[in-house]
This record gives sequence, structure tokens and C-alpha cells, in this order.
Amino acid sequence: QVQLVESGGGLVQAGGSLTLSCAASGRSFVSLTLGWFRQAPGKDRVFVAAISTSGGNTNYADSVEGRFTISRDNAKETVYLQMNSLKAEDTAVYYCAATQTYSPGVVYRAQSIYDYWGQGTHVTVSS
Repeated sequence: QVQLVESGGGLVQAGGSLTLSCAASGRSFVSLTLGWFRQAPGKDRVFVAAISTSGGNTNYADSVEGRFTISRDNAKETVYLQMNSLKAEDTAVYYCAATQTYSPGVVYRAQSIYDYWGQGTHVTVSS
């Protein structure tokens, strides 16, 4: 089992920045591929970003490419999502997700691949 706890959400003005954190525990962090997803009010949960076990490979949704950065600190067993130039449409509940993988360098966009999920953290961007 893997436990994921997100933090860092809050209220920010459009154009501002916010950094989300997700602390993991329970299994070898270095074997986990990690992702961030979000669910806006009244909409389905969608992919935001993912990072490979080593951190060498990342992937982003088109809507956040160039504005968001996913990173990980394997020593701290934490994954981050740095969000810049925030827009009102970034308002959502953000979820951290993890899956154990033995394929270094792989990143996953599909929610169905991820076995473990955090409880979510709210991000509200005011226009």
C-alpha cells in the first residue's frame, strides 16, 4: 500500500503561482511513477502531469504545458507541482496518484494505470 497526502492548495489570483506537494509513504518511493490529476467543478477528473521514477521523463497536458512543472525529490519521498501563470480555468481539486513500475523512464497519462490516490487539495484561481 501507498499513502499519498497532498498539500499546498488554496486561493490565488489569476496570474499568480502555487506549488502543490504530495508526500508518499508505504512503499519504495523510487519505484513509483507519479502523476497529478485535477477535477474541476461539474467535470470529470483529467490528467495534468506525470513523472518517471528517476524524474528524468515528464509529460504534461496541453492545457498546462509551459506553465506547470512536475518534479520529485526521492530523498524526501515527495512529488511537487509548480503552477505558474494560473488561470481561472485551473480551478479544481488536484489529486496526486502513484503506481509501482519496473520500467524506468515510463510515464502514464491514463488514470486507470494508477493504483494509489491522495485525498485531493483544492485550488481556486480568482479572476
